[in-house]
Amino acid sequence: MIKKRINKLRNQFIQYGIDGYVIPKNDEFFSEYSNKDRLRFISNFTGSAGYAVILKNRNYLFVDGRYTIQSRIESGKNFEILDYFKIINTNVFRNLNLGIDPSLFTSKQIRNFFLKNNRITFIKENLIDKISKIQIKKKPSFYSIDKTIAGESHHKKISRVSSFLRKNKYDYLFITAPENVAWLLNIRGYDSPTSPIPNSNLLLTKEKKIFLIVEKNKTRRLLKKKKLKQKQIIDPRYILDFFEELKKGTILLDEKTCSLHLEKIIKRKFKIIKGEDPIYILKSIKNNIEIKNMINAHIIDGVALTKFIYWIKNLKKLNITEVDAQNKLEKFRKMNSKYLFPSFNTIAGSGKNGAIVHYRATKNNTKPLRKNEIFLCDSGGQYKFGTTDVTRTICFENQKKYIKNIFTNVLKGHIAVAQTDLNKKKTGKLIDKDARKFLKRNKLDYNHGTGHGVGFFLNVHEGPQAISKSNSVKIQSGMILSNEPGYYKKNNFGIRIENLVYVKKIGKKLTFENLTMAPIEKELINFDLLTKQEKNYLFNYHLKVYSKISPFLSKNEKKWLASFI
Repeated sequence: MIKKRINKLRNQFIQYGIDGYVIPKNDEFFSEYSNKDRLRFISNFTGSAGYAVILKNRNYLFVDGRYTIQSRIESGKNFEILDYFKIINTNVFRNLNLGIDPSLFTSKQIRNFFLKNNRITFIKENLIDKISKIQIKKKPSFYSIDKTIAGESHHKKISRVSSFLRKNKYDYLFITAPENVAWLLNIRGYDSPTSPIPNSNLLLTKEKKIFLIVEKNKTRRLLKKKKLKQKQIIDPRYILDFFEELKKGTILLDEKTCSLHLEKIIKRKFKIIKGEDPIYILKSIKNNIEIKNMINAHIIDGVALTKFIYWIKNLKKLNITEVDAQNKLEKFRKMNSKYLFPSFNTIAGSGKNGAIVHYRATKNNTKPLRKNEIFLCDSGGQYKFGTTDVTRTICFENQKKYIKNIFTNVLKGHIAVAQTDLNKKKTGKLIDKDARKFLKRNKLDYNHGTGHGVGFFLNVHEGPQAISKSNSVKIQSGMILSNEPGYYKKNNFGIRIENLVYVKKIGKKLTFENLTMAPIEKELINFDLLTKQEKNYLFNYHLKVYSKISPFLSKNEKKWLASFI
C-alpha cells in the first residue's frame, strides 16, 4: 500500500521537473494533531512530528528522539530513518530540486532545512492531496466560551494585544496559530481530533479592529451570539483582495506559524516584522479562574484514572490487551458528563512497547498485558473547562531490584522538579538538569524533554515554556507544565511518571503546585533510595490525592487509595 502511494507520488515528478518532494507532519495551520495527516498517508508514521523526503530512488523519514523506535517499526521497511537534526546538515539532498507546498512551510524552515545545498520548486497544488482520498468532513460552527470559564473577556484581551502593537509601533498583528485566535476571541472549534481548535487566521489592528479569516459556514454561532459582524469575516479565497484594501503599514508575523504562501501575499504591500506572536506568552500565563478550572478538571480526571488503576491492579486474571486497557480508561473518563474527548492518543505500552516513547496500540497491533511486565499508560482528557495529561507506570507483581531502582531514580527526578525553588532556577533548562541527575549518576538518561507547556482547554502541548535542555523562557506565575522524567530500555520496558503542575506565587516565592491527582505506583519504589524529604513529599502528595478524590470513590477504592499514605 505504502509503496503504491510512493510510486504514485513519484509519477508526478516529471510533470513538475523535481527530484524529490517534502511532506511535513503539520497541516496549513501548523497544528501538531491534524485531521489531514499527509505524513501518515505516505509513510505510515503516526508520530506528532517529522518530515518525509521522497526522492526518485530513495525515501527518508526524519524524526526526533521520541520516535526513533516507533518510526522504524511503522515506516522502516520503506524509509531510511534519520535524526530530525540531521536534516539541516545532511548531504543526501545535495544539488537536488525539491518540490515543496509553500502553504505547509515557513520561510525559516525552508531556509534552514532545504535551501542549503538544493534548489526549491514551490508547487501550489499539494501532490499528496492529488493522490490521496483524505476527506475532511465539514465541521460544526465555532462556539464561544463564557467568561466564567476563560476568566477574561475577549474585549480585554484585544485591548491588551492592541496596546502591545501600539507600544512597539506595529500597525497590525497577523495571527496564524489557531490556538492563539481561540485564546484572543474566547472561541473554540472542532478542527482537531484531540483539541478544541478553530482553524482560522485573524488580523488585529492597533485600533482594536479584528478580521477573522475563515470559511463563513464556521461562524454561524459567532454571528448569532453577536461576537462578530459579517464584515469582520473574510473568506480565505479572497484573502489577497482583503489585504490589498487595507492601509499600508507594519505587520508582525509569527515566524513559526506563518506559511511562506501567506507571507508572500502580505509582502506585496506591507512591511513585515518577523518575530513571535505576543499571544503565546500571554496565553501561557493562566489567570486565577483558568487555574481554578484546571484544578477541577484534574480532580475529575484523577477520579477516572484512580478507578482505572484500582480496576486493572485487582483483576483476578490479567487477560486483557493494551487496547482493552485504554478503552477501559476511556470508559472511566466518560462517566463524567464534563469529559469531551482525549487530549491526545493514549499511549498504553506493556513490556517492550513501553520503551516506545509515543507508542500507540491499535486493534490490529496490540499486545496482551502480562503480570511479569510493567505497564506504561500516558493519557489525557479534554474537559469543558480544562486539559489533562498524566502518565503512570504500573506493575502487577514484584519486579527485579534494578527495575525498582530505575523507577525510584525517575521518581527522585520527578520530586526534584516538583520541589524546585523557582526564584533560583527560573528557566526550564536549569530544572531539566535536576530531573536527570539521579539517572545520570547511574549512566542512564532519556531522549525527550522533561516537561512541556499545556494550554487551557486547548492544545496539550503549548509553549513557549518547557522543561528541556535548551528552553530559556522564564517560568512565571500561572504557567502550566508537565513534569515527566522517564527511562526506556529498548525491547524491555519503559518508565515515566508524569504530573501536570502550575506555578503558584506565595508572597514573593514561586513554587510548582501539582494539578494531577492520582497515586504513584508504590510497589515499584525502592524506599531505601529515598531521602526523608522525598518520603515526606510522597506522603503529602498522596494525602492530598486522597483528600481531593476519595469522596468520589467506592468503599474498596478508598481503602486501597488510603494504603498509599
